[in-house]
Amino acid sequence: METKLTTLLHIKYPIIQAPMFLVSNTAMVIEAMKSGIAGCIPALNYRTLEELKSAIHELKAAKVAGGAFGFNLIVNKSNIKYKEQLRVLCEEGCDFIITSLGSPEETINQAHNVGIKVFCDVTDLHFAQKVEALKADAAIAVNNEAGGHRGNISPEKLIKELKTHLSIPVISAGGVGCKADIEKMLGYGADGVSVGSPFIASVEAGVTQEYKQACVDYGADDIVMTERISGTPCTVINTPYVQKIGTKSTWIESVLNKNKSLKKWVKMIRFSIGMKATEKAAKKATYKTVWVAGPSIAHTNSILPVKAIIEKLVN
Repeated sequence: METKLTTLLHIKYPIIQAPMFLVSNTAMVIEAMKSGIAGCIPALNYRTLEELKSAIHELKAAKVAGGAFGFNLIVNKSNIKYKEQLRVLCEEGCDFIITSLGSPEETINQAHNVGIKVFCDVTDLHFAQKVEALKADAAIAVNNEAGGHRGNISPEKLIKELKTHLSIPVISAGGVGCKADIEKMLGYGADGVSVGSPFIASVEAGVTQEYKQACVDYGADDIVMTERISGTPCTVINTPYVQKIGTKSTWIESVLNKNKSLKKWVKMIRFSIGMKATEKAAKKATYKTVWVAGPSIAHTNSILPVKAIIEKLVN
């Protein structure tokens, strides 16, 4: 399974264990590295810079040949922690950074100065060409089968379009729950895949058993889009609570979002409220079950160790 991604990160298999808010942790990434793939954690999973530094030190100490680790940065203005998180990552070191939801220019420049590779989330050719011009090391093609904040283009169309027009590697994100899915994405021309939702129901994941079991019990048809978390459409499991509160923004938010000067603040408030709700649901039992996941949970049949999930993906 040698591809441009395996060469770029010196890993055995062309797979990145995708960064998932609240879910990803060092235990998951360590097991990922031991199994020959790369693992990534959202920097926002750490409340303080000291916690982020501690995680980096733990991963550096546990790193093995054939594995790699990185962190995800939200690089838009709504993330007030971004610049300090970037500084810590560059000072302490990691193999790669994945950027989301904003311009990656500052991240690319600073990371490259210290030898860290930068992969950028993109949802179409326009943004992919922008990050290539900024000298990103790879584009992560977020398609319409991804979990969380997904794109609008099918995996096949997006991969083929990017591969036709880009010279940097293309990593497909979304729609991978088994080995056949990986082979399909590589067949379309992808240089690797980013896999998230199948790892929610892992022994090592830092969420409740209820959340993990939901990924076993629910399927692809139970995934819906909601605007009630971050203000941007996001995929969640259609639990009774989600059905009760609905998936559309409130009428007040809809009105305020039409005001250019207020739109940013409305999104920041919605993001804060939504993140607190998802954190409560992920970390403790509650009737307010807002669980983020993608349709690839269709292949999740039991709660397994990360190592066993990777074995299913590659064997």
